[in-house]
Amino acid sequence: MNLETLQKISEGAMPMGDVFACARIAGIMAAKRTSELIPMCHPIPIDGVEIEICPISDTQVRVCSTLRCTHKTGIEMEALTAASVAALTIYDMCKAVDRGMRIDEVFLLYKAGGKSGDFRRSDG
Repeated sequence: MNLETLQKISEGAMPMGDVFACARIAGIMAAKRTSELIPMCHPIPIDGVEIEICPISDTQVRVCSTLRCTHKTGIEMEALTAASVAALTIYDMCKAVDRGMRIDEVFLLYKAGGKSGDFRRSDG
């Protein structure tokens, strides 16, 4: 995003309100509705959702979702959906001042448990 866009977000000066707070809520809501959005993804009980949004430069933010469940299957689709929708919400709330924003690199960083076992991205 533009430098000015991130400055306005940080100062709480965006016209639609607290961008990061709204994006966190959207991400949590999306995690809970993943099975309604992705075909063949069945609903699973989610024990916890955390959405962290932090600036990593003057023009970039990182959206990281952390989900927990005790179900026998993985929860990575819910985590990826949560992060994606949070990022889309940031775009939606800021597009009036910066239509050139980009959302890049949505990926799984780490997963533990489930049928397929543990996974850790080596370049993350």
